[in-house]
Amino acid sequence: MSTPHAEEFTGRRVTVAGLGVSGVPAARALHRFGARVTVVNGADGEPARRQAAELEEHGIAVRLGDDRTLPEGTELIVTTPGFPPSSPLFAAAAEAGVPVWGDVELAWRLRGPDAAPWLAVTGTNGKTTTVRMLAAILEAAGLRTEAVGNIGVSLVDTVLRQEDGEAAYDVLAVELSSYQLHWAPSVRPHSAVVLNVAPDHLDWHGSMAAYAADKGRIYEGNRVACVYNTADPVTERLVREADVVEGCRAVGFTLGSPGPSEFGVVDGILVDRAFVEDRHHRAQELAEVSDVATGAPHNVANALAAAALARAFGVPPAAVRGGLRAFRPEAHRIEHVADVGGVGYVDDSKATNTHAAEASLAAYDSVVWIAGGLAKGADFDELVARSAKRLRGVVLLGADRHLVRQALRRHAPDVPVVDLDRTDTGAMAAAVGDAARLARPGDTVLLAPACASMDMFTNYIRRGEAFAAAVHALTGGPAAGER
Repeated sequence: MSTPHAEEFTGRRVTVAGLGVSGVPAARALHRFGARVTVVNGADGEPARRQAAELEEHGIAVRLGDDRTLPEGTELIVTTPGFPPSSPLFAAAAEAGVPVWGDVELAWRLRGPDAAPWLAVTGTNGKTTTVRMLAAILEAAGLRTEAVGNIGVSLVDTVLRQEDGEAAYDVLAVELSSYQLHWAPSVRPHSAVVLNVAPDHLDWHGSMAAYAADKGRIYEGNRVACVYNTADPVTERLVREADVVEGCRAVGFTLGSPGPSEFGVVDGILVDRAFVEDRHHRAQELAEVSDVATGAPHNVANALAAAALARAFGVPPAAVRGGLRAFRPEAHRIEHVADVGGVGYVDDSKATNTHAAEASLAAYDSVVWIAGGLAKGADFDELVARSAKRLRGVVLLGADRHLVRQALRRHAPDVPVVDLDRTDTGAMAAAVGDAARLARPGDTVLLAPACASMDMFTNYIRRGEAFAAAVHALTGGPAAGER
């Protein structure tokens, strides 16, 4: 096998920080190229032990229960996204002069000379939906592609599959988190988008400025287009600050009528005024809003961003329509569960922060809102103030529900609120029952918690499943696990 950087690793002592979807492929790849690999991982539970045993069978050393101490002789750290910059491991690395790469940086360096270009997506919310829309559009154009990266598919594995002689990709749709971008200084996508920037993961990054800066890294070295959200000035500023290849264009997307070099919506039609001749006077029809799953405003915005990246790669207009029609959103992302008594029940358990919840609430005129969980330091005043006119009622549950309640008292004092003083998993069935009593025909009962789920559930998926099971129970439908 010949990759331009493989010779860097023979005999080199490399520490991989973390196991999981990112760490295991990184450790295997480095070992394959002759590195002397040690994996460190803080967790020492059964899943970690299984992964450690698999790696140890291949001669890779694994140290469980200690991810703070730098192994002796380390010459390079390759980290998984979960390790914050403040980790003692990285402080020790800085003191010893040891460089730190992320697994995405490793994947980029392992690419061969004929590697597929990357169309890259980041943002506080909408990344996974957008990258999957993008992959669907690229596939509709007849291109061999895959949605990879933070979506849960290792970029290291993807790159090495191509280098091992599998059918070459034409292009990759790559989701990148702010964590991954922080440790990826060399990545240079063909084109990229920052969908939006709102406060999130500030405990990891240390400040809003640092968080935004890491998002902005995705624009570095772009060759064709830096796509930004005209409704979010931070994204446009990040484009202006980026060091790009000469001739790379700034391309905006908007839910309104687009100007030149923008994508937007005109009379229910998604249009392109960027990649057309005479963009000052013409627009290219791409699809209808009705072609976008759910048609919620934030999903239309995601579709425009995906279309802009695809068009930057030369995809024809018909493929945009075909890809959007073929796309199906993942579960627990503004997913319609059922209609009961004229009331719609919608699961957006993935709305784990205020920005996502606000976008979800904006999709409906009259809502009984189920919210609460772990706030992660969030402030709910702006969310409630902007959404108050849509609220028929609110049902609160979870450890930090009092923070949402306080915002409701300040900005929506007349909205009926049910405060469930419990954090057991059975609270979701009670929440759905209370929401059903508050709702009127034509309303939507919306699970958009604006909080993380781990106070009550393993993850947002389990929370969404509990909601769906409770909704189905209203009509005697299938319980959880039977659908």
